[in-house]
Amino acid sequence: MSVPYAVADAAVITRRHLKHTTRIPELLFFSIMQPIIFILLFTVVFANAIKIPGMDYKNYMMPAIFVQTMAFATAGTSVGLADDLHKGLIDRFRSLPMARSAVLVGRLVAESARNTLTLLIMVAAGYAVGFRFQNGVASAIGGILLLIAFAFAFSSIGTVIGLGVKSVEAANMAGMIWIFPLTFLSNGFVGMDSLPGWLQDVVRYSPVTTMNDALRAMFYGHGRAIATPALQSVAWIVGITLVFLFLGVRQYKKAASH
Repeated sequence: MSVPYAVADAAVITRRHLKHTTRIPELLFFSIMQPIIFILLFTVVFANAIKIPGMDYKNYMMPAIFVQTMAFATAGTSVGLADDLHKGLIDRFRSLPMARSAVLVGRLVAESARNTLTLLIMVAAGYAVGFRFQNGVASAIGGILLLIAFAFAFSSIGTVIGLGVKSVEAANMAGMIWIFPLTFLSNGFVGMDSLPGWLQDVVRYSPVTTMNDALRAMFYGHGRAIATPALQSVAWIVGITLVFLFLGVRQYKKAASH
């Protein structure tokens, strides 16, 4: 099937998922409320307890909350695909003359639209508690686009999970349980120097750590080099997306044939 047909099929799937969101606004509401609660809890509970030299803790931790929330996109994708699979919708798609990648790409694009809305609302909530962009409009927009791409990459992980587990409940757990250690074992909420030495060597090369570094450089400047962490983040995003989209399409073929 040609690329234009695959794009058209993906657009149809995208519209389907976006319409689904408008018909069940509670899903969007609760997905937005969780990161806002995180912002309020961290700023109230930890802002005066943790000191970061040369930076207000609210500004230090806000990029980490953005990254963590975008990583949670994995769970939404995995649960949605698992639900479609176990309702028989995937088998219905499989019987249609459509590109196999369209089912996955269409969902990922729709998830990206929802994640973009969530991210913009989070920025507004951050501004309400004292977060500020300090390095110009272009760098702020670049950081937001990087976050959206990061969410897309992690959603692609969710395609493999959602099509590989045996129930929606399992997809929810499998899509969430590893996100917390991945995001907290980083320089997101505490300085790297506070971690044990052996753990620093692991955390330093985490995709979450590189994203935190890139966003802090983009959002605040203060002499930080942007190019290296930004390029490392892009490399992680591209690598994760390519690997897991390939695995997701293969898993889709297997799941739909059962």
